[in-house]
Amino acid sequence: MSSGPTPQAADAQQAQSAMPTDWRDFFALTKPGVMRLVIFTGLCGLLAAPGSIHPVIGFTAVLCIAMGAGGSAALNQWWEADIDAGMKRTSARPLPAGRMSRDDARNFGIFLSAASVGIMGIAIGWLAAGILALAIVYYSVAYTIWLKPNTPQNIVIGGGAGAFPPMIGWIAVTGDITAMPVLLFAIIFFWTPPHFWALALFVKSDYAKVGIPMMPVVKGEASTRKQIFAYSILLVPIAASPWFIGGTTALYGISALVLSLIFLALSVPVTFRKITDGDTLKPEKRLFAYSIIYLFVLFGALVLDRVAFYQGWIS
Repeated sequence: MSSGPTPQAADAQQAQSAMPTDWRDFFALTKPGVMRLVIFTGLCGLLAAPGSIHPVIGFTAVLCIAMGAGGSAALNQWWEADIDAGMKRTSARPLPAGRMSRDDARNFGIFLSAASVGIMGIAIGWLAAGILALAIVYYSVAYTIWLKPNTPQNIVIGGGAGAFPPMIGWIAVTGDITAMPVLLFAIIFFWTPPHFWALALFVKSDYAKVGIPMMPVVKGEASTRKQIFAYSILLVPIAASPWFIGGTTALYGISALVLSLIFLALSVPVTFRKITDGDTLKPEKRLFAYSIIYLFVLFGALVLDRVAFYQGWIS
């Protein structure tokens, strides 16, 4: 099933438009729920990096990360408007709801994406801008157009798109790529599959209806649950790896181990169960909710560790 825009869908949208586009629709195109996590991890990468950065330049770097994420999200929704219309979870978005034209969404996404890379390059540096551009193309092209509609490994490979923000924040301060920003990338990369597959387990009928080959739809629930468990196991040492290489103190290291072991513990009932009639999927929903809290607290612990170390409070 093609996920690209169709003239018929565009005409239908415009015909059923119930209200003019306003700022709330453009804001919704940026996926603000997802952007909160992007901004937070990007800011954490910036704050945890060694060295200093002028507050205005730091704010600009985080703003560019947010604009890039918002632009790629808008392009994602422009391309997937027909798919979003067929899914209960996304049918109220501006495009499938008929509140915005596809051209406006596309142009908005291109503007935000181009502006974010240009400003980042001029104000911060072209290495950070290049990584930001890679993240935008990764999500809006590689994931949206190629991976998502064609392979059940879409989330595994596509997880790299959301893993770039802390790396970009770190590079904005240091100007180079070292082991630490790579490890921060790896943490989010390996966190994404169990996080998203936990969600996919309780919305798999939506994906099946529109022909998206998410893991639970194509490989079945049993395989998906086993892979959630496998990635949860891998996440334990990967999350603690900044401590293992001496990039943080035990403050972060112990926090990472505790948080990751809780993540693993919550994945156990998800792994070793079968859905029955009337099942409310509480373990899956609990794991999904915790996975969001996990990333916020983990990166918060990283910043606390680095600030305390740089200030000489701990060693």
